[in-house]
Amino acid sequence: MEKIIIILGATAVGKSEIAIQCASKLNGEIISADSMQVYKELNIGTAKIKKNEMQKIPHHLINIKHFNESYNVWEFVSDCNKVIEKILSKNKVPIIVGGTNLYVKALIENYHFDNIKRDNNLREKLNTIAEISGLNVLYEMLKKQNPAKAKKISSNDKYRILRALECSTLQDNESENAKYLNEKPRYDYKLYALNLPREKLYELINKRVDLMIGNGLFDEVKDLKNKGLNLEMQAGKSIGYREFLEYLDGKITYEYAVEKIKQHSRNYAKRQYTWLNSMENIIWLDALDKEKAVGIIIQNENLI
Repeated sequence: MEKIIIILGATAVGKSEIAIQCASKLNGEIISADSMQVYKELNIGTAKIKKNEMQKIPHHLINIKHFNESYNVWEFVSDCNKVIEKILSKNKVPIIVGGTNLYVKALIENYHFDNIKRDNNLREKLNTIAEISGLNVLYEMLKKQNPAKAKKISSNDKYRILRALECSTLQDNESENAKYLNEKPRYDYKLYALNLPREKLYELINKRVDLMIGNGLFDEVKDLKNKGLNLEMQAGKSIGYREFLEYLDGKITYEYAVEKIKQHSRNYAKRQYTWLNSMENIIWLDALDKEKAVGIIIQNENLI
């Protein structure tokens, strides 16, 4: 079974730099697992790597959608598997750089999704039910509609409950087209996670937000708003964009928007680490010693 390297860690911890160094030493190519870097127009606020920073290493699943389009975990798993096959066919090493935990989880656990397209109207109705009555109500609905499917899904897994209800509503309940879990993994995934002391990480996050603003994040959001970006769009919900959209809509002050960007970024990093700590078979690396981190990855993979 082919080995696939996955480099994880909180926002601002330095994943891209480690991935590029590993790719250059291992004849690898990089696959982004970031749900917002797929958007061509979202650059500064997503900390998207610039072409001159890629060191001629091919990067995949970046800049594949426009800001007014949606992109979901089903599309990512499908796209990522195609890219992995393409990289392996060239006898090169796929290196996935994580950002969006659900994407990584769906990939390594080999989620299978049906080909039913997302129904935004139905999804909005289901989300409203969850907000008003609680997720448990949706889970009970799923248990009545499709008990077999409900058994495979955690009662706390909002995304998969929503998707399962969507599928069950749009097709016969007995259909076997919608499968989610328990398939044998396609590859031998090796998970590495970069770690930093919490205070140091938060310091880096605050500095990166200041740098983004200095590099023109507000102007980027303002320009996108003029082109139609709004808070209802998936791209408009990204940290850095939604806060400045709220400011431009007159809901909050500029200063409060900046503080919210920093706060939401820190909260996001905390959630990322909570998820990472729940995962098994992760090899933790010290983000403060990047040279050692790269050496450990290469040595563990036995690829040189």
